Amino acid sequence: MADCRRPDLMRTLSSMPHRKSLQRQISSPPLCSGEKGNVFSAWHAQVDNKGDGELQTDDDDGSLGHYAVVDSPRRRIASVRLVARHPEVYEPCDDSFALVDALLADKVNLLERQPSLCLEVGCGSGYVITSLALLMGGGHGTHYIATDISSAAAQVTCNTLASHGVEADVIVTNLVTGLEKRLAGSVDVLVFNPPYVPTPEDEVGAAGITASWAGGDRGRTVIDRMLAIVDLLMSSKGLFYLLTLTANNPGEICQIMKKKGFASRIVIQRSTEEESLHVLKFWREDVKDLSENGSPATLSNSLSAKISRLAFWR
Repeated sequence: MADCRRPDLMRTLSSMPHRKSLQRQISSPPLCSGEKGNVFSAWHAQVDNKGDGELQTDDDDGSLGHYAVVDSPRRRIASVRLVARHPEVYEPCDDSFALVDALLADKVNLLERQPSLCLEVGCGSGYVITSLALLMGGGHGTHYIATDISSAAAQVTCNTLASHGVEADVIVTNLVTGLEKRLAGSVDVLVFNPPYVPTPEDEVGAAGITASWAGGDRGRTVIDRMLAIVDLLMSSKGLFYLLTLTANNPGEICQIMKKKGFASRIVIQRSTEEESLHVLKFWREDVKDLSENGSPATLSNSLSAKISRLAFWR
């Protein structure tokens, strides 16, 4: 896809005139609908005598696609063709698919934890948070929150959620600014597909779609901001899924999290011609983590994980 966050695309965009950084800050927004510009509440899609899987679109303003038919109530993850689109919003690509595959691979753990609150930071098109809600069954009293610095991304996420018949509170903010106190110690599942492409620092947080991939020095600027606060957000049983590029030095990230008391392992590793992606999972060291076969799993006791660790230093 044309929007994939790859170095060749990054170089092309880097040659374009830089825009001023966009840092939208909000002050303690409510976790409910009604505050225009900050919170978009997702709604259930209405299905009016349409066959299962039939798609209907309505482009109100020529930019946002509004999807009105649920693909299937039994889907395990979001349907790409039901994902809303906008020219300034990052579309699902290799990294998005790797992150959702990691959630699927770790489904036993997710269900075993019975999470009350799931959070995606940087929701973009809404593909990942929608997939997570579908994977979890959308019930059991689980509450879903998605944040993004882009108001366009927030609206697209709402449309994607609606087209799949699931709900979440979608909030426009920089990472979790304004939500720290409300979320402190309560996030059971945190998912983050950060801007990870190494770029000049002045591109971090830039206006438009650039913000979705511009990661600054080593692609770590936004990642490190999140690492600084993640332990304050996570509950005692919390699971944190982070997508990284080899250039981000995932091994160093694991060491940073270890100092905060988190164990880690690689859930998914994917390689393309231009990049090597890793989905890392973190959990508090004093809490047992179960693999799909029910046995304890850590970064060091899995042979495949040991082999994967070599990729950190390529």
